[in-house]
Amino acid sequence: MLKENQSNGHLNRSRGNSPPRQIAFIGNYLPRQCGIATFTTDLCQAVAAAYPETTCFTIAVNDIPTGYNYPPQVRFELAEQDLTSYQRAADFLNVNNVDLVCLQHEYGIFGGPAGSHILALLRELRMPIVTTLHTVLREPEANQRRVMKELTNLSDRLVVMSRRASEFLRDIYQVSAEKIDLIPHGIPDVAFVDPNFYKDQFGVEGKQALLTFGLLSPNKGIENVIKALPIILRRHPNVVYLILGATHPHVKRHAGEMYRLSLQRLARESGVEEAVIFHNRFVSLQELVEFIGAADIYLTPYLNPAQIVSGTLAYTLGAGKAVVSTPYWYAEELLAEGRGRLVPFGDPQAIARQVIDLLDNEAERHAMRKRAYTFGRDMVWSQVAYGYMQSFERARQERRLHPRPVFVARHLGDSRDDLPALTWDHLLRLTDDTGLLQHAIFTVPNYNEGYTTDDNARALALTVFIEEMEGEMPVEVDRLACRYLAFLWHAFDPQTGRFRNFMAYDRRWLEEVGSEDSHSRALWALGTVLGRSNNDGLRGLAGRLFDKALSPVLEFTSPRAWAFTLIAIHEYLRRFSGDRAARHIQEGLAARLLDLYRRHSTADWPWFEGIVSYDNASLPHALLLGGQELGQPEMIDTGLNSLRWLADIQCAQRGHFIPIGNQGFYRRGETKARFDQQPIEAQAMVSACLEAYRLTDDPRWYQEAQRAFEWFLGRNDLGLPLYDSVTGGCRDGLHPDRVNQNQGAESTLAFLLALVEMHLAKQVLSLVRDKALVEPRLSQLA
Repeated sequence: MLKENQSNGHLNRSRGNSPPRQIAFIGNYLPRQCGIATFTTDLCQAVAAAYPETTCFTIAVNDIPTGYNYPPQVRFELAEQDLTSYQRAADFLNVNNVDLVCLQHEYGIFGGPAGSHILALLRELRMPIVTTLHTVLREPEANQRRVMKELTNLSDRLVVMSRRASEFLRDIYQVSAEKIDLIPHGIPDVAFVDPNFYKDQFGVEGKQALLTFGLLSPNKGIENVIKALPIILRRHPNVVYLILGATHPHVKRHAGEMYRLSLQRLARESGVEEAVIFHNRFVSLQELVEFIGAADIYLTPYLNPAQIVSGTLAYTLGAGKAVVSTPYWYAEELLAEGRGRLVPFGDPQAIARQVIDLLDNEAERHAMRKRAYTFGRDMVWSQVAYGYMQSFERARQERRLHPRPVFVARHLGDSRDDLPALTWDHLLRLTDDTGLLQHAIFTVPNYNEGYTTDDNARALALTVFIEEMEGEMPVEVDRLACRYLAFLWHAFDPQTGRFRNFMAYDRRWLEEVGSEDSHSRALWALGTVLGRSNNDGLRGLAGRLFDKALSPVLEFTSPRAWAFTLIAIHEYLRRFSGDRAARHIQEGLAARLLDLYRRHSTADWPWFEGIVSYDNASLPHALLLGGQELGQPEMIDTGLNSLRWLADIQCAQRGHFIPIGNQGFYRRGETKARFDQQPIEAQAMVSACLEAYRLTDDPRWYQEAQRAFEWFLGRNDLGLPLYDSVTGGCRDGLHPDRVNQNQGAESTLAFLLALVEMHLAKQVLSLVRDKALVEPRLSQLA
């Protein structure tokens, strides 16, 4: 066996152990259009064909609510962004006594930060796990590193498709080389044929055909080949360039066919329109083999070096094609030893030189083809299936020799970790062509009360958090975001530099200048768009508005307006950390808030004012953010101390959350008002406590956030839920004897914002909990 546990078809098919009875593959699956779907389908079918005594089926991941028209091999479907569906899938696999799970991992196909939802499934599995890594990053972000570290710990074996990926796992993620299997990317087993055999099927007989195929997206660099064509055509006028593939569904969802249209426009402007042929479709395997067969030269002009594997390059090399490619990682490895030519990134002239040289030198081109075809014989799917079975057997043998503890030490209270699924149905109900209506009578929008900037700002921020949670902004949510941002644009008065707040149903503004709080909440929403969203259109308008609206806050006197603005600047600085003007305002407002605390706080009243009133947790939350970014330990300590006190005074003897009531609030030296309890207080507490948890890693803060969130679900003074699972809305508050049955905008947004933040943060607590459970047990096994 090779040092890196390289598997190939020459290994024995059995080591005296019977193959697994049932193997479940987890990943995307055809007819979903993406590379992972093609790979999972081919791998599942190849293993099933090589080992007919083994039942192979798939757990498929859906990125759209309707799913896909899957074949019978798909026995269970995962909803990408629904965490509970991952937990249900784990139960399904355990109940059905599956012998082994083979996971196809790519960060972008699973829900949660950096695809972390898949970890919830893997943690619950009782059988061995073999994970194929389709991406191994050299410079991962914090969430990506955390997910990869746990993924490698949970997996019994790891399959990579290149030596560089193996090196990254060892050097960057500290994975033992003994745990890694190097198995090549599978390819169809095709004959070594003359390209002219297939050319007449595509109307290019008598031509010299260049080919690029795969789902189209702007990182493919196809424009550089089109720019090279005028040079190529001067030497070889019979050249045609075939561009095969539909636009990637995610790209099409956001940008339509802009990239394809830009390529067509470039071809016209370059005078090569007649030599460029687009085939805008996702083709079957048989048709793809014929397209590849017709090509004289295959090109992968990708723009990003950080690509650890490429199915399209594997397919064409294995078919014995001459290849010209940019030097991304996988190409450097696969095309070594004369199996292809490499050109610099973004260099059309270099592409032209290499293509011309290969077309001029037929003998060299055919020698390259033979070297590639010979090298590819160990990559055909039948051989790859044997390699995977050897990895599966190693995983099962290691699990038999070193059984893992079955972690059953769950507290009954852990069931409260389950979060409701996110739905924005009631938000849609409250939104019309103008924006978000302020109030509802029961669940019906109340036109008489009109709209507020406050609510439309909160709603805009929510759409961005949904984008972060889903990995992209759903089309329906994108429409809402545009409407809410348009409302803020209309609400801003450039003459006064201020936002108006209240608007009647007939679109008349009811005031010349809105409250300081509403102005600062609007800034928070705009900062959230700028700091978190990937929607260029939203960011463009939000940037103009944020710039105009920021400086007036220096004249504000409301502590909560200062706090909302500090949270807004924090969001903005996530992406624009070098903005000195924003940092100057941040320094000034944070200093004011700290000074306010110094002037009012005592040993038994560690608070910013002589009254605890509304949206209270935003004050310590703002100081926590400001203290981190300004490097001010006193601000952080003040934020934590005041938030700790606020949590203590809002905790009932029975352990549930009791927000300060708005019928009198809580004045120093007086009795706290118990009612009416408002959803906004629970949401502010969730957000602040999660920030404290991120800052300190102290699980107490996650528990406080959970306590506040459970108030929505019925863990409150009356034992009644405010969240309405039927409508997706939230009732307006808790009275001494009943729940307010109206489901207005502020309460619904408070719940949805808290829910999304809990979904985004839930993974962090799971990682901490599992680390505490796993490490002592692993040390005992060592």
